[in-house]
Amino acid sequence: MYTASWGDVARRDLFGSRPDPRDRPYRVIIRLALVVFRLFGFRFDVRGQEHVPATGGAIICSNHVSFFDFTYLGLAALPQHRLVRFMAKASVFGHWFAGPFMRAMQHIPVDRKAGAAAFDAAVRALEGGHVVGVFPEATISSSFTVKDLKAGAARMAVAAGVPILPAAVWGGHRIATKGHKVVLRRGVPVTVIIGEPLVPQPGEKPQALLRRTRTAMVELLEEAQRTYPDRPAGEDDRWWQPAHLGGSAPTPEQAAAIDADYAAGNRTKVKAPHPLARIKQLLARARR
Repeated sequence: MYTASWGDVARRDLFGSRPDPRDRPYRVIIRLALVVFRLFGFRFDVRGQEHVPATGGAIICSNHVSFFDFTYLGLAALPQHRLVRFMAKASVFGHWFAGPFMRAMQHIPVDRKAGAAAFDAAVRALEGGHVVGVFPEATISSSFTVKDLKAGAARMAVAAGVPILPAAVWGGHRIATKGHKVVLRRGVPVTVIIGEPLVPQPGEKPQALLRRTRTAMVELLEEAQRTYPDRPAGEDDRWWQPAHLGGSAPTPEQAAAIDADYAAGNRTKVKAPHPLARIKQLLARARR
């Protein structure tokens, strides 16, 4: 298990010997993320980082269970001194606070009503040698299983002639996920696995590459779940386990109905605790 240290936060060679000056905002944000990881003692099990190419374009295709999955996946690219350009909803780029950071980090906005522009931008980034991060399920999976995938990532890989790196993240949903309040507990394990590259074969159609990608993602997620060091603490803590593993998360069929409601704007808001109560909770956890 890897736990971020203050030495990691301050390491001069964290991004290689000659990092691109244009990526200075991205590097600052990564160091701030490492500060958060250090303060809360998140325990990371990162595997397969050697599959991230040291140079050249590649697409990381991961399942999606947490609001912070992109920060965890970024850890797997750091040993190769790579920064991942994630594709994210265009609305995030319009946010007064998050928008400037997203643009400074050269992430790629996706307008679902006009996806061609995002596709072209991602292909240009790949052809320019960047690593692009994609959550091909298009939204967080409420069942914590791999949903059907959108074909965009496979189409980009074929168009740019770059490999797909299937990936799985697990554990971060215990901190922040759709339909549950954010709980910044200490010492949560987070597993990140990057699989072997899937190289588009000559003449291979995007749908065939997409099927290979989904199969690999399912296998990696099953490995992450099987080897995860924590188990539910009791009946009330089974919510973060998928139904087929004995958890109380929705089945894929139930999750599909929940997602349809969510997409339609029928979102149940979780009542936030009083700020003073929240501060007391955080201080109590920090002392544990």
